[in-house]
Amino acid sequence: MHNELEDVVVHNLIPRDLRKISQFEFLKCLPELDIPFEIRKKNLKDNEVLRYVADLHGNLTDEKGAVLEVRLATVEKNSMLGALKGSDSIFEIYTESYGNNPIVIQGAGAGAAVTARRVFGDIRISDKDYF
Repeated sequence: MHNELEDVVVHNLIPRDLRKISQFEFLKCLPELDIPFEIRKKNLKDNEVLRYVADLHGNLTDEKGAVLEVRLATVEKNSMLGALKGSDSIFEIYTESYGNNPIVIQGAGAGAAVTARRVFGDIRISDKDYF
């Protein structure tokens, strides 16, 4: 399998026209961004939740046989993905051998504390006082 970043189909949560405006203007638009999500949430069944997922599927043995799509998806609450909490990450690997029973890898994702530690770990302090 050989795919490039431009091969990834991304259903961005932020509309195209809002991706190039200033931070101030963007923050003013936040209430209107809530509308489509509220509509989707209102239309969920009692046993469903929304998750932002990356889905790799297709014939992974072909040079370009795989499709990688990133999107907001509706999943069942009692599924592994639906039960995900906080900043945890999960991989569900479906194979022909195991059918609908995936191999699951789950663990801590990059929550606020982990991200902050990483950002501060990347800051290099020289002889100048930046703080």
